[in-house]
Formats: sequence, structure tokens, C-alpha cells
Amino acid sequence: MKQKRRLLRMTPKQHAVAALELRQPDMVPTFELEFQLEEEMFGKAFLRQEDLRGLSASQKEYRLKANAEYMVHVFSQLEYSIIPVHYLELEDALQTVRYLRELIDDEYMLCAHGDGTYSIPSGHDMVEYSCWFFEHPDEAHAKARQMVEDALERNRKYVDAGLECFIFCADYCFNDGPFFSPKMFAEFVQPYLADLVARTKELGAYVIKHTDGNIMPILDQLVACEPHALHSLDPMAGVDIAEVKRLVGDKVCLCGNVNCALMQTGTDEGVIASAEYALKHGKPGGGYIFCTSNVPFKGLPPERYQLILDIWKKHRKY
Repeated sequence: MKQKRRLLRMTPKQHAVAALELRQPDMVPTFELEFQLEEEMFGKAFLRQEDLRGLSASQKEYRLKANAEYMVHVFSQLEYSIIPVHYLELEDALQTVRYLRELIDDEYMLCAHGDGTYSIPSGHDMVEYSCWFFEHPDEAHAKARQMVEDALERNRKYVDAGLECFIFCADYCFNDGPFFSPKMFAEFVQPYLADLVARTKELGAYVIKHTDGNIMPILDQLVACEPHALHSLDPMAGVDIAEVKRLVGDKVCLCGNVNCALMQTGTDEGVIASAEYALKHGKPGGGYIFCTSNVPFKGLPPERYQLILDIWKKHRKY
């Protein structure tokens, strides 16, 4: 009987696949878009591109392999279902994906950034950026089309290397609403996002669309693009996972909603309440991945991140 149970155990990747396909796994999976507390919690930083400067080919190979092994150690200890690949330029990231795939076989899902749509601009050119869409709409559309093609070319290389999930990380919203009005979003972003999602899915990959902020005015447009999941369901912007689950939980997997601001400056009780609320309303029926409303960022108390993981472990089983 014990052997039969082991054979039937879902792998971490299978937990994620079930959630992304709106099915109910045997437990709620977890991951983070990015994990920045590896040094504080595990004693060493992940490899960055600058760490590879000036190295010989053999030295670089050694460092990339060692980093892949360290990533597997960190994310298996955290019990992630999806391992994020970050901090390296494309060719080194692709090689990391190959090394990871050799190490993990099909046990975990691998993800990387894959977006190619307009996002909130930096503060120093926001006015010029905004005016450009009104003054040069044809140029804006041409650039949007090219951004999609560039992203798709990169995504195809990742899939060929063994990666099967993308986080689309262009941020669209502030706490009080979208940067683009819903009408402008429908013209300059939504069609291109839908195209990139569809063509990335044709590669055989899963797509998780991330954006911080208040997504509610464009929620219908985001869901119409048919990503597998939406991330981060930002409670700091008033996004209520219970409401989103009611509105679109039958159409798209939900990821996040655990309040990062509380994790840094709130009480333990507030953090626990936020994590329990996300699980209570995201979990029913499947189609939910537990994670923070942004990332476990540098400077966040590690014990606070461990606290929400403990809550997840307490309530994760279906």
C-alpha cells in the first residue's frame, strides 16, 4: 500500500500543471516570480552576470553548473513547484536551463521572463512616453508588433532549451488603476499581449501574466488574452482575491495576494491573516498558486517569509 501511494504522489511540476489548467492538485503549489532572500536563508547569493565577467570558458561552465545545483537545493528546500531562472544574460540563462533540466528531469517546472508588451515607463520620461502614443500611434503599433516578435524569438529559444513556463512581467497598473486608460490599453497593449500569449502557448509553454497594481478596470481584457494565470493580485492596490475568484476563477488560475507590505512592516498576526485569506479564497476547486503579492524582496525579514510558508504548509492539502 505504501508503495502504491508513492507511485501516485504528484510531483511539484504536476501540482503546478494542475493549478494552471484549472484542475485541483492534491495540494496547493507555491513558487515566487523571483526569490531574493537566498543569501539570508541559505547562505549564498545566486550567480549574477557580473560574476562571470573575465572568466574562461571552463571557469564559466563550472560556475553555471554550480549555480544550477545551488538553485535546485534552494528551491527544493522551499518546496517550489516552479523554479525561476533570473539574473543572467540570455545565452547563460539558456545554458542554466539545460543544466537544470539535467538535474531535475521532469520533477519541477522552469520559468523565465517572457513579456514583450508596453508597460509603465520610468519616471524620468513619463510625459514624453505618454504623448508619443497620441502623436505617433502608427509608430507605437509598429513597435508593439516588433516587441512581440522579439519576445517570441527569445521564448522559442528558452523552450528549445527545456523551459516550459513564462512570466510576462510588464507592469500595467498603479495602486489606483492602470497607467493606460482601458480604451488605450485595448488599442496599444491588449491585442499584442493576446498575440504573444497565444503564440507562446503554441510553443507548448504555460503563461503567467504578472502585473502589480489595481487590475480591476482591465481584468476582463487581461483574461480575454487567455494566459494560464494572473499574478500578483495586489492587495495593496485593493485587489481582493475572493472577488477575482468569483469573477474569473473559472477562466484563469490565480497566483498571489499575500500582502508584501504587511510582511515587511506589519504584525505577525496581520501576515498570518493575509496568507490565510489568500488560501481560503484562492484554494477552493483548484486553480490557485500560493505566493506573495510581489516577490520576497531583499530587505524583507526572512522569518516573515518563513511564516507564510508555514501557513501554506498548514493549509495546502485538498
